[in-house]
Amino acid sequence: MIRLLLATLLLAPAAVAQTFPDRPIRIIVPLAPGGGTDVFARVLAELASPALGQPVVVENRPGAVGTIGMQTMLSAPADGHTIGFTVNSPITSAHHAVNVRYTLDQFDPLFIAAQGPFTLCVRPNSPFQTAQDMIAFARANPERLTYGSDGVASTMHLAAERLFRRLDIRLTMVPFQGAAQTLTAFTGGHIDMYGGSIAPITPTARAGNARCLLVTSRDALADLPGAASLTQLGVPEEETLIWFAMVAPRGIPADRRARLLEAFRAAHATERFQNQVRSQGANPAWVGPEEFSARLRAEHQAFDTVARALNLRAN
Repeated sequence: MIRLLLATLLLAPAAVAQTFPDRPIRIIVPLAPGGGTDVFARVLAELASPALGQPVVVENRPGAVGTIGMQTMLSAPADGHTIGFTVNSPITSAHHAVNVRYTLDQFDPLFIAAQGPFTLCVRPNSPFQTAQDMIAFARANPERLTYGSDGVASTMHLAAERLFRRLDIRLTMVPFQGAAQTLTAFTGGHIDMYGGSIAPITPTARAGNARCLLVTSRDALADLPGAASLTQLGVPEEETLIWFAMVAPRGIPADRRARLLEAFRAAHATERFQNQVRSQGANPAWVGPEEFSARLRAEHQAFDTVARALNLRAN
C-alpha cells in the first residue's frame, strides 16, 4: 500500500503536466486585425495547435495604444491558457501616453519571434545625401527639420529621440495615426522626413521616391544600402528595434511555460512562418526568455529617460 502511494505521488507531477493544456489556449493581440502583429500571431497559433493538442485562438483587443489588450491578458489566471502577442508599445512606451494600470514586473517575457529597425527617409529632392548631411544641418538648425511618427510617446517617437539626444540634434516630431498617414504626409511634402518601420516606405524607396538615411539598428540592412547603421554613426548602444513577441502573466508553472515555448519554437522554425515574417518586411528571430527579459528592461529604462527629458506625461 505504501509503495502504491509513493508511486502515485511520484507520477502526479507528470500527470498534471500531460493535462496541459486542457482547453483552448487564447492569444490576446492588443491591436486590430490585419496588421503584421495579428498575422504573425495567427500563423503561430495555427502551427502550434497540433503540438499542444488544443485549438489556439487569437483574440483582438485593440485600444488605448494596446494597453487594453495587455490588461485583459494580465487579468487572466497565470495558468498558461491565456497569453499575449504584442509589439513594444504597450509594454515599454505606452505608459508615457496613457494611464496604465500594470507594470513591467507583471509580465513573463516568453520569446521574440520577429524584429526590425525603424528608418528615417527624405524625398529625392532633399539636399541631404547621407545621414551625416542631415545631422550636420540639424545641429546648426535646431528643431528646423520635421519628421513624422505614429504618435506622441510611440515606440518610433522615443526611439528617434533616444538617438537624436546622443547625436546632439533636435528635430520637430509631427504625430500621425500610424505609418500609412505618416507616409502620405511625407510623399505630399508636409514633413521633411518619414519616420517609421521599413515595410511601409520600401515601395516608395524602390521607386526612387524616397532616400533612407539611417536605420535604428546596430547593423546596416542590405535592403537599404544607403542607410547608415548606428555602428556607422558611432552610437550602436542606442539600438531600438520594433519587435513582435509572446508574453504571459507572470507566474505560469515552469512545466507549462516549457511546453508553450517548445510548441511555439517549433512553429517559429517552419518555413511558412519565416516566409510570412519576411513578407511583412521584418526579420525572423528567436530571442528566448532570458535575453528578451533583459532587453525589455533596458528598453523600458532607455525610454523612461527619454520621456523625462521630453517632459512627457500620461493623460
